[in-house]
Amino acid sequence: MAACGPSAATPSDEGSTASGSSSSKTTARTLDEIKKSGELKVAVFSDKAPFGYVDKDGNYAGYDVYFAERLAKDLGVKAAYTSVDPAARVDVLTSNKVDVTLANFTVTDERKEKVDFAKPYMKVALGVVSPEGAEITDVSQLKGKTLIVAKGTTAETYFEKNEPDIKLQKYDQYADAYNALLDGRGDAFSTDNTEVLAWAKSNKGFKVGITKLGDEDTIAPAVQKGNKELLDWINEEIDKLGDENFFHKDYEETLKPVYGSDVDPDDIVVEKGVVD
Repeated sequence: MAACGPSAATPSDEGSTASGSSSSKTTARTLDEIKKSGELKVAVFSDKAPFGYVDKDGNYAGYDVYFAERLAKDLGVKAAYTSVDPAARVDVLTSNKVDVTLANFTVTDERKEKVDFAKPYMKVALGVVSPEGAEITDVSQLKGKTLIVAKGTTAETYFEKNEPDIKLQKYDQYADAYNALLDGRGDAFSTDNTEVLAWAKSNKGFKVGITKLGDEDTIAPAVQKGNKELLDWINEEIDKLGDENFFHKDYEETLKPVYGSDVDPDDIVVEKGVVD
């Protein structure tokens, strides 16, 4: 795995949209330009284990990173990572800081207007984690309480749209959001169910009382809007990888050590971009 690279800052204002503010668009690199440079530039999370994080040796690791490494290998280049906050995942593409975003990026209609998504490689819904002594098992229990969310996530969008009476406490980074929960600054934290389930297993005293909230969505690679050449190549790659059950192997390497037998990989993994 490649060592830590640059970080892309998130917009600082509270009013940023779920997919980040727009930047001046520059032209995406062609496949030939990527190959000649020797690097595939990839936006990933650095604080969202087990999907994208920096390990004890200072290297990027996780489910998304495992996939990024294979994409780079099959292009004949190295993966060069940029750490990204949730709300900056669109900006790094429109500004051409990266070629592809692989940061647990949920496909939404709003985001489709700003980036092009390839075929999905994961399924996800929202979850809510809270202290065991004051477990939140139903959204109605959050009325009058404070819910922690990360800016630029589907959780932020969902609660603003569907539960306007719930007070949201917003953070730019996942690490800061989890620290706020650990410190008792909020009553619960909501993000992807796959993430909170993993976090609760490694943080005693917390439980995911709501395991599936809202619609089941998909997670997919994203490229700059109109970058058909790279989009087509990634889609073809996802098809080929499906022939070898690649994403189940990815799960075995990166997610199973965290989830154990508590999660059925078929509830998360998508092969060939086909959602069951």
